Amino acid sequence: MPKNLFEELVDVIATLRSENGCPWDREQTHETLKPTLIEETYETLEAIDAGDPEKLKEELGDVLMNIMLQAQIAAEHEDFDIYGVIEILTEKLIRRHPHVFGDVNVEDSTEVVKNWEAIKRQEAGYEDRKSVLDGIPSALPTLLRAQKIQNRAARVGFDWDELKDVVAKVEEELEEVKVSINADEPEATAMELGDLLFAIVNLCRFMEIQAEESLRQANRKFTERFKWMEAELERRGTNFEAQDLESLDTIWEAAKKAEANTD
Repeated sequence: MPKNLFEELVDVIATLRSENGCPWDREQTHETLKPTLIEETYETLEAIDAGDPEKLKEELGDVLMNIMLQAQIAAEHEDFDIYGVIEILTEKLIRRHPHVFGDVNVEDSTEVVKNWEAIKRQEAGYEDRKSVLDGIPSALPTLLRAQKIQNRAARVGFDWDELKDVVAKVEEELEEVKVSINADEPEATAMELGDLLFAIVNLCRFMEIQAEESLRQANRKFTERFKWMEAELERRGTNFEAQDLESLDTIWEAAKKAEANTD
């Protein structure tokens, strides 16, 4: 691969944004690119889930294009350019990995994370943070943000000692949901459901499971099974509306067996 390939990409992006470039690219701003950055990121996750290296390569390219456009827009406003992005990233990686680029010794990845957080707190921009929870982006997916909040709290000792205590908390929150439902209190039920979700995320965190990823996989699994049911009903010359719940449950179990046979 030519060493100047990156410079060529920089030139291509600049050309797309130039007066004689692409109308769509020229119209973009930091704000208009936000949705595509999110979309391309999730398409990258799908490529990873699919185990498709070629698709992953393509999707990573799409994410990189968004980053390059963002940097080009900033350069046009004389804020920074892509080389400034690379420079600050390189400096940060070296600074936050003294066990690799310095003389600090660490025992394991847990100690690496602990050192990482300590180094971050000494950096510019972190001195105004009053709370351990400050700095967690509000735009994160809700499950991911909940888990990050809980991780931060756990780092300063606000955590359960044993798994059974976390499970008990989930059960407690579920009982409170049932009470609010029986009392016919919709607003209270909504609040209690939120507490239950938060407790379940905490259970995921305690077991070192990513709640967001776990639910993504559950969504994927449900979607695949549901589509199998649709195909099976079509094969039988019928549809969902013509079935009772018992029949649908039987077909659902068949979908689960079909899925197991393909694993």
